[in-house]
Amino acid sequence: MVEAWYMDESQEDQRAPHRQRPNRAVSLEQLRRLGVVYRRLDADNYETDPCLKEIRRAENYSWMDIVTIHKDKLPNYEEKIKTFYEEHLHLDDEIRYILDGSGYFDVRDEDDKWIRISMEKGDMITLPAGIYHRFTLDENNYVKAMRLFVGEPVWTAYNRPADDFPARKQYMKFLADEA
Repeated sequence: MVEAWYMDESQEDQRAPHRQRPNRAVSLEQLRRLGVVYRRLDADNYETDPCLKEIRRAENYSWMDIVTIHKDKLPNYEEKIKTFYEEHLHLDDEIRYILDGSGYFDVRDEDDKWIRISMEKGDMITLPAGIYHRFTLDENNYVKAMRLFVGEPVWTAYNRPADDFPARKQYMKFLADEA
């Protein structure tokens, strides 16, 4: 089951948990109010999973691929890890399904504080277009993930500040409506 918490301010290894002391847990309901959708699926049977098939149909996720993030599997590994960890947003939702391994998605809350979401095998997350976020491996240094898109994939990340994009403005309106 997914676990999330507010991050400390440490600048040490990005792969460390970075929990505040005492820990300030974040619930699935708090994530939902930020537009983050979490699902738990059967990663051992992702190729034939009727739940995944139904999600793809219902959400119109017509394109997918699988990426392995590990120093022996990903070209330009060090450069990519740094890029993934830069705070950015996308103009479309970001959907990731962890098939093996683990890592962290960090998202900004409505007060611009970092929330760390620990993802492991079987976890699927949808980050809404316009939310500032970043990704890093955890101390295991390995994740295999399915990437899903509506239509053709768009890989463009817009580093912060990117507040003038319509997707960001729409996301900020969503947050205001949730408040």
